[in-house]
Amino acid sequence: MAATLLACHGPGARAWIDALPDRITDLGADWRIAVGAPLPDLTYHLVMEATLEDGRSAILKLGPPDRERSTEILALEAYAGRGAARLLAADAERGALLLERLQPGDPLITTIGPTGSGDDLATMRAAALMPRLWQAAVGSRDLPSMGDWGRGFQRLRRRFAGGCGPLPGDLVDRAERRFAELLASAAPPRLLHGDLHHGNILRDGDGWRAIDPKGLLGEAAFEVGALLRNPWPALLDWPDPTAHLARRATILAESLGLDRRRILGWGMAQAVLAACWSIEDAAPARRQADERARAESVPEPQATPALPPSMADGTTPDWAFAIGVAKRLAHLEDAT
Repeated sequence: MAATLLACHGPGARAWIDALPDRITDLGADWRIAVGAPLPDLTYHLVMEATLEDGRSAILKLGPPDRERSTEILALEAYAGRGAARLLAADAERGALLLERLQPGDPLITTIGPTGSGDDLATMRAAALMPRLWQAAVGSRDLPSMGDWGRGFQRLRRRFAGGCGPLPGDLVDRAERRFAELLASAAPPRLLHGDLHHGNILRDGDGWRAIDPKGLLGEAAFEVGALLRNPWPALLDWPDPTAHLARRATILAESLGLDRRRILGWGMAQAVLAACWSIEDAAPARRQADERARAESVPEPQATPALPPSMADGTTPDWAFAIGVAKRLAHLEDAT
């Protein structure tokens, strides 16, 4: 988790990480909770077991204070436990949330086999949850809009002097154009989760509820993007991932009463946008490397736009996976 935070937020995250022990102690006293062990597989947040005064299980979630933390709190307050884990307490300035613990808490991804078996049922379960989370956009002016998210395309262009860096230019052009078309014809906005993928849908009793909302204002069809391009990176290793994506689009369209081509268009555009975000997330790590090189008097590389980690080190960058999904969704949209 610490390595991920430093890569995404740069050296400024070090002070927040170093202060965690004292912050956890203070929160335990302020909220009268007993803080337990951290959960496994941490990435962008510290997530820990907690016990309330009355003995109920809870979750303490901490992350560097930023706008995303504030919008998550706003979304959870609006949900009030309907379709999502209930927010019990929050402190945006300290980047802390105290949440109801969902039991047994198995993520939806655990219902899908290693070759994609069970994906249709998982898609149906996600589709059944989505309308429970969609609410009228009342008193939500502090939440980002679909247009705000779409500015990621502009930031990519600025980063690469009008180009697309390592991303395929024709696909970026298409995604940016399709995003603008869909945005211009969008239905009235609702409160959306914004990141409703298989890892953010947990079993709760006999049903399913969501965690970790981004909090976003947008039309219903926009919500399906995260589900379509996940699970990462397993999806593209399944036999015939294009067929899985096609069935997902059909299930979502029929279950939610949405236009299938619109679902595919949003899914393609958001997959490319996710690739843009992946490059942004890699930038602080590159800056740190450059700073270390300068400190060690290593000759600086030629003045070219900084690229994210690539396959040069034997690993596939996150953006390459997102682009692979986007190409398949574009093909399906063309065939619709």
